[in-house]
Amino acid sequence: MSSAQASGVRAVLTDIEGTTSSIKFVKDVLFPYSRQHLPRFVETHRDDPEVTRWLDATARRAGIDDPHSRRVIDTLLRWIDEDRKFTPLKALQGMIWKTGYEAGDYRAHVYPEVPARLRQWKSRGLKLYVYSSGSVSAQKLFFRHTEAGDLFPLFDGWFDTGLGGKRERGSYLRIAETIGLDPPAIVFLSDIGAELDAARGAGMQTIQVARPPDPCPKHGTHPCVADFDAITLA
Repeated sequence: MSSAQASGVRAVLTDIEGTTSSIKFVKDVLFPYSRQHLPRFVETHRDDPEVTRWLDATARRAGIDDPHSRRVIDTLLRWIDEDRKFTPLKALQGMIWKTGYEAGDYRAHVYPEVPARLRQWKSRGLKLYVYSSGSVSAQKLFFRHTEAGDLFPLFDGWFDTGLGGKRERGSYLRIAETIGLDPPAIVFLSDIGAELDAARGAGMQTIQVARPPDPCPKHGTHPCVADFDAITLA
């Protein structure tokens, strides 16, 4: 099994889907849940200023004059089907998923070794952060309601695409500035090579996580592991 080491690390920045947790959970549980409940959620929460904000943003992005139009809901449903990473959709999905988590309709998946490894890194004084295309509120819900219990207290901060796309170098520079560390003191964990390229371009250390049955890329340019147990942080 491949292993990877990063030195001089003071903070871990991790992706969620495909890294700490199975993409299958998001695709097969969360996305269908939000799609099923989105129309009624919008209709029953139109007076909520936060919901109104994201409906307006959806309408602007889609070129729809009336944010109350059924076309806005249809657009959001299409974005779910197309797996769009648009911030208005992610924000609304996060609100819908909150009701599902709190109702006990599901628990978030995490790979078996992840909780213990996160706790170990935390106990050593490392700071732990999340950067995901899902909204910050959705990220917090995810880790509060995992199959392994409440992992929320382990994390020191949360980042989503509101600060920039995950394949943009500038996003990682902004994260490093917010964290208050030089980029080389941060290691970014992700399953997506283009995201890792952007983080490395910003000066961060990078490790690719290729969960079985996916192999590490044959000609990958980032250290690659199958799970967190194969990562050594010095």
